[in-house]
Amino acid sequence: MPSILVTPPAAEPVSLAEAKAHLRLAHADEDALIGSLIASARRVAEARTGLCLINQVWIQFRDAWPADGVIALGLAPLRAVEELAVFGEDDQKAVIEPAHYVTDFASRPARLMLRGSRQWPRPGRRLNGIGIRLAAGYGAAPESVPQPLRQAVLMLVAHWYHHRGDETPPPLPARLDALLGIFREVRL
Repeated sequence: MPSILVTPPAAEPVSLAEAKAHLRLAHADEDALIGSLIASARRVAEARTGLCLINQVWIQFRDAWPADGVIALGLAPLRAVEELAVFGEDDQKAVIEPAHYVTDFASRPARLMLRGSRQWPRPGRRLNGIGIRLAAGYGAAPESVPQPLRQAVLMLVAHWYHHRGDETPPPLPARLDALLGIFREVRL
């Protein structure tokens, strides 16, 4: 299911000052580099855990409704389903009223399904005929992100900073997997 980032995070899970303190740097010569390492480390932590660390908005597309009527939403922690819509053959969007569906925020992945005996409207577009606008993240501020995830970001920043330019950098610290593993979704 394709996803498009609509609103990226307005902040990072750790500030430049926190990362510089972690690296024991007092100068500003490499602030741009450290800032890019923080953003990259956040993306790696998000990819490895399936979580959005800082608030962000995405649109996920589907071609058709699932046979069982339950839509698994691929973002966590889910804060809101901002819009659920189907697209006609003419690409016109028809929004489905929130009163017609229920969202299960407690599950991971979060789920969405119709209430009662309602039927999903059939999309007119065969590709990406269903659009779901989702808001996800622990919060807008770095302090809202769980500390182990923030520590993992700092660990990645330090690793990359200290091994930049290495032809064969050492493997990522084993502690990183321990920190991120707490938040991974386990499926049996």
